[in-house]
Amino acid sequence: MFYPVRSPWLLQQMYADCIWRLPTSEKKIYLSFDDGPHPVATPFVLDQLKKYGAKATFFCIGKNVAAHPEIYQQVLAEGHAVGNHTHNHLNGWKVSDKEYFDNVMEADKLIQSKLFRPPYGRATKFQIKQLRESALKMKIVMWTILAADFDQAVSREKSSAALLRRTKAGDIVLFHDSEKAFPKMSFALPDFLKSFSEKGFQFEVIR
Repeated sequence: MFYPVRSPWLLQQMYADCIWRLPTSEKKIYLSFDDGPHPVATPFVLDQLKKYGAKATFFCIGKNVAAHPEIYQQVLAEGHAVGNHTHNHLNGWKVSDKEYFDNVMEADKLIQSKLFRPPYGRATKFQIKQLRESALKMKIVMWTILAADFDQAVSREKSSAALLRRTKAGDIVLFHDSEKAFPKMSFALPDFLKSFSEKGFQFEVIR
């Protein structure tokens, strides 16, 4: 599986209506977590964030919020931000526009956020335009740095090293709080938080 650690400039220009990073002159990083809430992965993430006074943005799947409402409420209670990640983790390239919009709206009943991240980063330009211009007025948030925590072919050491080497101020970093990603995420996230905290970075929510 090929994918760049940093989102290519050309891709960012093609989807310029999306948020890829948040330029800043300060030492700030924007951590994000996709696919939760999960009964093991999400509490682990919350504990790690708390150790460093870090805040993050959780792009949640609607059906997982319905299954684990108490964990979702804990995310909110601890001062983190949330975003819509569809109700069933749909790939916008593989379903009709109507099915996609209906699925986003279903998730909105539970999540109610202006922030949206398309699963797999795959939504058509038309879908993005409609979500931005709909009554929801959504902000489409992509990422600057992609952790390889979901990729079984990448070792946890290699995944962690790439994150530490490539991340810069203003970057939106994408981890996953899911069962599949947990073995690598649970290794990389503590190292990431420790390393950048020691360098004086702060971790803030996406607004």
